[in-house]
Amino acid sequence: MLQFVFLQAQTGGNPLLSMLFPFLILIVFYFFLIRPQMKRQKDQQKFVESLKEGMEVVTSAGLIGRITKIDGPVVRLMVDEKTFIRVVKTSIQGEFKSA
Repeated sequence: MLQFVFLQAQTGGNPLLSMLFPFLILIVFYFFLIRPQMKRQKDQQKFVESLKEGMEVVTSAGLIGRITKIDGPVVRLMVDEKTFIRVVKTSIQGEFKSA
């Protein structure tokens, strides 16, 4: 009986306030982690869909090349004169802009 009274005194009064803190944590995670990640994924998908021949791009492996042919999900890059490689569209990270 004494333990029950002690535990009730420790937890405080309103159970809604005890549920508010985890809910606020979820909201913070959504706005600072989940939502920006979804925006980056959406922007990357738009970029991949907008690829055109002649663009100079960088792959996720760090290879720089010019797009010579787009064949469905596969892109052919010219990395040097007469040197071509094929990569998957989703491995292209961005457009290369030399300084």
